Amino acid sequence: MNHSITPDHLGTYSSDFNADRASRVARDAVMSGGLLNSCKNPAAIRRANHEFSLSLKQGKMTNQKQSGRCWLFAATNVMRFRIIKSCNLENFELSQSYLLFWDKLEKSNWFLENILDTLEEPVEGRLVSYLLTDPVCDGGQWDMAVNLINKYGVVPKYSMPESSISSGTREMNRVLTELLRNDACILRDLASQGTHRQTLEEKKAAMLNDIYRMLCICLGEPPKTVDMEARDKDGNFIQEIGLTPREFFKKYVDMDLNDYISLINAPTADKPFHRRYTVRMLGNVKEGNPICYINLPIEDLKKAAIAQLKDGEPVWFGCDMGPCINRDLGIMDTSLYDLSDFFQLDLPMTKGQRLDYGQSLMTHAMVFQGVNLTGDETPTRWRVENSWGEDPGQKGYFIMSDDWFNEYMYQVVVNKKYLTKEQLDILNTETIALNPWDPMGSLA
Repeated sequence: MNHSITPDHLGTYSSDFNADRASRVARDAVMSGGLLNSCKNPAAIRRANHEFSLSLKQGKMTNQKQSGRCWLFAATNVMRFRIIKSCNLENFELSQSYLLFWDKLEKSNWFLENILDTLEEPVEGRLVSYLLTDPVCDGGQWDMAVNLINKYGVVPKYSMPESSISSGTREMNRVLTELLRNDACILRDLASQGTHRQTLEEKKAAMLNDIYRMLCICLGEPPKTVDMEARDKDGNFIQEIGLTPREFFKKYVDMDLNDYISLINAPTADKPFHRRYTVRMLGNVKEGNPICYINLPIEDLKKAAIAQLKDGEPVWFGCDMGPCINRDLGIMDTSLYDLSDFFQLDLPMTKGQRLDYGQSLMTHAMVFQGVNLTGDETPTRWRVENSWGEDPGQKGYFIMSDDWFNEYMYQVVVNKKYLTKEQLDILNTETIALNPWDPMGSLA
């Protein structure tokens, strides 16, 4: 058998293409107007109604700009909702730059500790190679945000506003990554010379001192105390002076983060439903709580999210913000683009297969601020607060079809009071540790 592409093969391919009128028409459309633009489904666009049977009122849209801080924006958007409501404000925003600073410092320590814990592993092995790939990226998980806030609290945005670097983190990340890889090289070289672990830990502490200085130069030093100053809708001035960031969180956010549970939908053979999972070597705060997921059928995620929305509280979630999305229109719908018809191809992979074969994973975190329910409480579409500013969608809000939820939603975070007894009991079962490179270890 000939395993190469031959001239006869090419002749057949060319003849088949040119004999097919639909293929020629599709070529002309794509070459003139682009691929996705040419196969948009008008019916999906017509279904994108921005009215919802259940819709919460949030402050102004936030903007993560050229950074990967969506998970922090989503977390602070959930929390500022409570401040706006309790203080009767038109708008309020928490500092994402403040949390970014502490996340970079904690991730640096996490990375270096992982390097010290893998000194016996070969540098070219899969584990160390994985650790070195992207040691201090912008992305994160809900539990990582919880660990930061439990340790450092939160501050108003005016107390640590955005900077050039926080709004565009690429330059800082590049330098910080080079520094951490260099530090890893130093620690491993010292270990190979027989240096005692305590001495390596002392060396690591000095390295973190350098990283703290670098972060202060890039982002500014985080405030140690803040003032709460705002004017409510009735014109009353709210003022409280000299709060620590943790005091500010406790008084104004007033949220027990330990009550919130991550539910995931990963329908793969290696992750049975109704089990508890974590991911090895995934985290930021070394002494914080480990990543914890409960894997459930997709309908269970919907029920819990709807219950929380009905109680007037938004929902943090993580999804694959890539397929079947139009950024300008703010539409997330599996039928938005007729790619299969356009190319006359079948793309039959299931959600589980897309996870297994690297075609999909969680890439972005946002917030549900509403849902449209039919008379029998069936969801048809979801109202999504993004963090890309007001230009995309309807002043920054997106519409997610329920079919899109089924295929590309991977995680929702809800208060445990919305779980059934059977679901809560899963938290007391053995935790299954996934490999660091498992798709459910991806960061939003």
